[in-house]
Amino acid sequence: MSVYGYIRVSTAEQNEDRQLIAMQENGVLRENIFMDKQSGKDFNRPKYKKLMRKLRGGDTLYIKSIDRLGRNYEEIQDQWRSITKEKKADIVVIDMPLLDTRRDKNLLGTFISDIVLQLLSFVAENERVNIRQRQKEGIAAAKMRGVRFGRPRIIMPSDFYKAIEKWKAKEMSVQEIVKIYKISESTFFRRLREYNTDNE
Repeated sequence: MSVYGYIRVSTAEQNEDRQLIAMQENGVLRENIFMDKQSGKDFNRPKYKKLMRKLRGGDTLYIKSIDRLGRNYEEIQDQWRSITKEKKADIVVIDMPLLDTRRDKNLLGTFISDIVLQLLSFVAENERVNIRQRQKEGIAAAKMRGVRFGRPRIIMPSDFYKAIEKWKAKEMSVQEIVKIYKISESTFFRRLREYNTDNE
């Protein structure tokens, strides 16, 4: 019987220390901790897949919180069922002591765990939906205030549009223009479209 830990952070920039410390405090050996640094939107995660191949009946898997298994109700339920029912391994959710399949394996214990799991899975998905909604509202509010998103717009010199007229007259090539103004061809053609629209 082996003890494993699974850690997921959404991006390479996020810090996994909090989850690592929690694993080590619960006696999970560093070499038995599997970590993915990518979004939880699907289960195409190499370390998680490797962990699932290693997990056997009687093993124990530690996770810091229920949303490490997935971000929506259905995925969390599916993964929980796969680990506990199909693989016959135990799961310990560190942040929620009631979700520890090693204890109270009688009918009442299983019933309580199932209720808590369903509730927390719903909360995890609901929070994800709320975060997306808040982000959407925040972006809309920022745009109304005039905040621009994406890369800063390149300010072109005043004579740039004379160069466009020379290109139209076949007096200059695109390559000459992008070299002079130190821009990409895509920027040139984007400004060309804007220029044509403004002068229609």
